[in-house]
Amino acid sequence: MGTMIAVEGLRKSLRTGANRLEILKGIDFVVEQGEFVAIMGSSGSGKSTLLGLLAGLDHPTSGNVILNGTAIGRLPEDQLAQLRGRTLGFVFQSYQLIPTLTALENVLLPYELNESNGSRRQGMDRAKALLASVGLAARVDHYPIQLSGGEQQRVALARAFMLRPPIVLADEPTGNLDSANGKHVLDLLLELNRAEGTTLVLVTHDPALAAQASRRIVLRDGCVIADERGGA
Repeated sequence: MGTMIAVEGLRKSLRTGANRLEILKGIDFVVEQGEFVAIMGSSGSGKSTLLGLLAGLDHPTSGNVILNGTAIGRLPEDQLAQLRGRTLGFVFQSYQLIPTLTALENVLLPYELNESNGSRRQGMDRAKALLASVGLAARVDHYPIQLSGGEQQRVALARAFMLRPPIVLADEPTGNLDSANGKHVLDLLLELNRAEGTTLVLVTHDPALAAQASRRIVLRDGCVIADERGGA
């Protein structure tokens, strides 16, 4: 076991006119290999901002994020993009599928963008196996517009795990789904996470979803107010 994510004194503020809005006010925590951590908090607590900083999609005002041993704060954008490609998988609330690509092509995209060492046939086999694992073996040639919301999110799950990333970040992955589809997607996410042996950090406001995590970090007004272990 090792540390996959280290957050050190993380602050994020924005200037609005003459005022400065403090979004994160000095966050510290570590996430170990294989942990499933739920980040909770009400709207405006800073949880989505925190996830964006963990992903290197935004820059902190001060403090550090260390992913799998690499501090990302001062990396040039090209190196940061390479690190994200090797280290992170993403699951977004709004799916973020490319509408002109089929389900199979959407899942295969990270493999092609990151110039993986394997052959295209190996990539195709991996993508098809992932789609089968989320129950979409018969939908590989369908475009996003031909898929339901739950099916689109399942494609997004498969895409997130395509490169076997050591870390998967998920931002309200069931937020746009009804309760039945949300539960199904969550079950599939956890099954994939266990099968692939990844570290999972998930942002949610849903206590039932957070109860599945091995650990819950709760934010309020940009501060950590609880860091609890437990889970189902």
